[in-house]
Amino acid sequence: MGVLIVAGTVALAVLIVQRSSGAARLGPVALGLPEGSRIVGIAGLGERLAVHVEGPGGARILLLDARGRVTGEVRP
Repeated sequence: MGVLIVAGTVALAVLIVQRSSGAARLGPVALGLPEGSRIVGIAGLGERLAVHVEGPGGARILLLDARGRVTGEVRP
């Protein structure tokens, strides 16, 4: 019984640390870029990512949130 209490306490502590770390886990993201597009660069902007894309329609910068959703677009 004592072993179960210790194991449960350790598991709870690990879970609390993982959730409070603030690190977003981003899985695969599909940007839906047109054929012939390429990613030129990626930069972190606080809690967002800026993805520089060049393609048939010209250059643009996509802003992604922590879940990988496009929240904005800049066309230079």
